[in-house]
Amino acid sequence: MTNALATARWIRPITLEGRIVRLEPLGRQHFDDLVEVGMDPVLWKWTQVLPETEAQLRAYLELALANAEAGTEVPFATILRETGRAIGSTRFLTIVPEHKRLEIGWTWLGRDHQRSGANREAKLLQLTHCFEVLGANRVEFKTDSRNEASRRALEGIGATFEGIFRSHTIMPWGPLRDSAYYSVIAGEWPQVKAHLEGLLAR
Repeated sequence: MTNALATARWIRPITLEGRIVRLEPLGRQHFDDLVEVGMDPVLWKWTQVLPETEAQLRAYLELALANAEAGTEVPFATILRETGRAIGSTRFLTIVPEHKRLEIGWTWLGRDHQRSGANREAKLLQLTHCFEVLGANRVEFKTDSRNEASRRALEGIGATFEGIFRSHTIMPWGPLRDSAYYSVIAGEWPQVKAHLEGLLAR
């Protein structure tokens, strides 16, 4: 069985409903909203892409759709329920069905929606699906080791820091990036879930 076929049998595009946001399968109908909030260089400072034009950002989104079609990723548009508009995106990737593990990544939100609860709720929706529907053993996250805001956010949701992968990724402008890895495993999920629900109830 090919990895793409195994992935397709384990994890499929799905809409995840929350109180603040809804995660729905990424489609071209979301592109205009995402370009509007995504043409902000601050959002991409620590990522492996650096879209400087609308065309480059649209190409990045098209690549996400191509990866979804190939069965290697499951990209979402993050929809603000109050307005029905896309305010960011996130994905399931590095999907390994035979070991029931996957990564949540390529997560970004427009700056006006950061620190609003949208990211925490999106993580709660994704993690709930991973552990309670897919039966995942492990969900991992990675970020540039210098990205203190992302690292604080991951620690804030209850993910466990596992270490630094040195010289892990070549960035678009040349230098090597060290990546900080975090995870939540199945045995930790009840505690992490209660923690996230408590944060969102404040």
